[in-house]
Amino acid sequence: MPARADVIVIGGGIIGGSVAWRLAQAGAAVTLVDAGTLGGEASWAGAGMLAPGGEFVSRTHWADFALESMALYPAFVAELESETGLGIDYRRCGAVEIARTEAEWQDLLARRAAQLEMGIRAEVTAGGLYYPDDAMVDPRDVTVALRCASEKRGVRIRERSRVLAVRVTGARADVETTGGVLSGSAAVLAAGAWSGAIPVFGGAGRIAIPETFPVRGHLLGYTLEPGSVGPILRHGHTYVMQRSSGFTIAGTSSEQVGFDREVDPRIVDDIRARAEELLPQLRSAAEPTAWLGFRPATEGFEPVIGRVGETCLWLAYGHYRNGIMLAPRTAARVAGEMSGR
Repeated sequence: MPARADVIVIGGGIIGGSVAWRLAQAGAAVTLVDAGTLGGEASWAGAGMLAPGGEFVSRTHWADFALESMALYPAFVAELESETGLGIDYRRCGAVEIARTEAEWQDLLARRAAQLEMGIRAEVTAGGLYYPDDAMVDPRDVTVALRCASEKRGVRIRERSRVLAVRVTGARADVETTGGVLSGSAAVLAAGAWSGAIPVFGGAGRIAIPETFPVRGHLLGYTLEPGSVGPILRHGHTYVMQRSSGFTIAGTSSEQVGFDREVDPRIVDDIRARAEELLPQLRSAAEPTAWLGFRPATEGFEPVIGRVGETCLWLAYGHYRNGIMLAPRTAARVAGEMSGR
């Protein structure tokens, strides 16, 4: 990559922010554009559970990709902290996956056998499995640090500027926004669940890119004493995890209802009942807060990462439930390809 090549990164979540930072480190002059505020959508809403033990039950390309990203996380966080002086709540706290029936226990044992072959460690414990390498990170800390690190590297940030279309050739990208046209020698589309709706055009007309759709998820937040919850607790689709501050998150739900931002009280009540069964001490906690976010999904529920043909456009979206976990590896791959490494 030429030292001052312009790259336009579309989307300021943890994926776009990580890509912009890595590109700026490689010497690119980067413009980061977002329809809202940086980190204000799925990254802000995410719990930050880094748990391949709860996500992958068989070896696939993306399972390996996730494990590679997990291995990068300690250095990724340390580098961000070093560049910015900001603290990031990241720790390897482990996770306990609970079985309540004999059928669930047999399923966990079968999962453990498959995961051990992938390098995911799991120990048999009373009532379930313990995953010692599962971790957590506060994605809000990460996105704040990414903004700071990117600004220090000269990244130009344009918020509240919605992208209307992208026009690319082999060596030029014109990004049409509500604030005008941005031009550069390359672009990265990392707009989460909104990515597939942005039209992309090449010399021969519209270029088909994988479509996206939002999968809405509700979460609850309880205020507890720091250190009052140990490892992440999981049972089926329910989990409880605690940040270092004591803020304890319970989740979750999964609804394909478009970009409906209305918190559903029935779903909140369901999550609360499940979470309080998993961790009874939540019953004596103060009333939890509720929020939701939009997970970015593709038809196959797999990420789309890489260059579009021979154009100067790269895609980095569709990470579904694992955008926070996959951010370090996604950024390294995209920035590495664009830098010719």
